[in-house]
Amino acid sequence: MATVLLLRHGRTTANATGELAGRRPVELDDTGRAQAERAGDRLRPLPLAAVVTSPLIRCRTTVGLALPGAEPVVDEGLTECGYGDWEGRPLKELAKEPLWSVVQQHPSAAVFPNGEAMADMSARAVAAVRRWDAKITESHGPDALWLACSHGDVIKAIVADAMGLHLDQFQRIVADPASISVIRYTPTRPFLVRLNDTSDLASLIPPPSQDGARSDAAVGGGAGGGV
Repeated sequence: MATVLLLRHGRTTANATGELAGRRPVELDDTGRAQAERAGDRLRPLPLAAVVTSPLIRCRTTVGLALPGAEPVVDEGLTECGYGDWEGRPLKELAKEPLWSVVQQHPSAAVFPNGEAMADMSARAVAAVRRWDAKITESHGPDALWLACSHGDVIKAIVADAMGLHLDQFQRIVADPASISVIRYTPTRPFLVRLNDTSDLASLIPPPSQDGARSDAAVGGGAGGGV
């Protein structure tokens, strides 16, 4: 099946001030715009079959700066977690709330007041990525690469699912602004190819032919340089 590159949006004004942006129309700051442009330098050499993005402006701006010639498709399944009454508040203040420890230690039980459950966020994001991956595989073949631009907690949840981790473990994963995490899905298991990566991506372009079953892990670790 196809390989998805999960791009987190660049740094926002809320990231810079330590506020929880949530679903508010928060823009990239100057650092975030530069991060998005640098991500584009890494992404443009890749033969991306599709670009899908969260509807929020910080993701759409990131994609526009990174891949100005792309025609991204918006998918609500990739939108930020609905933090409800927490949105717009300083993280230092939120850390004093009783729910904070639940979010940190047992996120599968966390439900934000007038917002979304983290388990629901995870389920709809994973479903969106797997749906797109199957669609792109059908139309472009199993060697296709495609991009999904989303948010930190959303990407962490998708990665946790790919690694077979319970959602309660997803806080161990890091997804920095403008970083790229890469998952190759197969009929039997996903492979986490990159995590929180800011390096060159050229090795993601598949070779002309691949030996062995696509779902099999390389015994001994393999030679590297591909997916």
